[in-house]
Amino acid sequence: MKKTLIAAAAFCLIASPAMAHFGMIIPSDSVIEDQSEAKIELQVSFSHPMEGNGMNMAKPVSFKVFADGKSEELAGSLQPATILDHDAWKLPFQFKKPGVYQFAVVPEPYWEPAEDCFIMHYAKTYISAFGEEEGWDDPLGLKTEIVPLTRPFGNYAGNVFQGQVLLDGKPAPGTEVEIEYYNKDGRYEAPNGALTTQVVKTDANGIFTYGIPFAGWWGFAALNTADKKMAHDGTPKDVELGAVLWMEFVSPKTAN
Repeated sequence: MKKTLIAAAAFCLIASPAMAHFGMIIPSDSVIEDQSEAKIELQVSFSHPMEGNGMNMAKPVSFKVFADGKSEELAGSLQPATILDHDAWKLPFQFKKPGVYQFAVVPEPYWEPAEDCFIMHYAKTYISAFGEEEGWDDPLGLKTEIVPLTRPFGNYAGNVFQGQVLLDGKPAPGTEVEIEYYNKDGRYEAPNGALTTQVVKTDANGIFTYGIPFAGWWGFAALNTADKKMAHDGTPKDVELGAVLWMEFVSPKTAN
């Protein structure tokens, strides 16, 4: 009986799919058209988005906004928040002039016992303010990032998205990209475990393609392993580097 229970437990561990981790930046709006919409809130968290399971997130090392070739550090203005019942962060932000704004977070390394490694997700999102659409394909120079080849705002559900994964500024061929819907209100349920996280791989130029099935916020996490390890309890451990991009895809409004 003891051997049977051990074997059954081992089978469960093998058969259960690992939940994908996602660093997250979710703004209250992705397109700003007039002054009445100019003040938004950005939510910064770490979670399993499709399952709606949060994880505690330490205060980020950096949280910057990039626009017009300039950057501003906002980490000092982050406020504690609770997202998916776990420690997270939020930031009010006021848009004062037209531009394409990129928001990017550099987190503290997260130790994940289940995977026996550290996780660092360099997450970013884009907001177009007051009709500006220039500069959305500019890389930020992060350790790893997804540079969109499809405009990263103003997209319908059903559109096809393409992005290029960069690692140390160079295309990352053969990179696995995990894709999940932010199911914050529990609207959807995956029919089986394999449908929780969609998976594609980059081509020889680090480019991947994915068609968005339904409206909402979608995250793309391109995963690589750092060339240097970090110590945990005195033992060197791998570091998962995630280039994460969050985008909103919408349904058309019904005409009056």
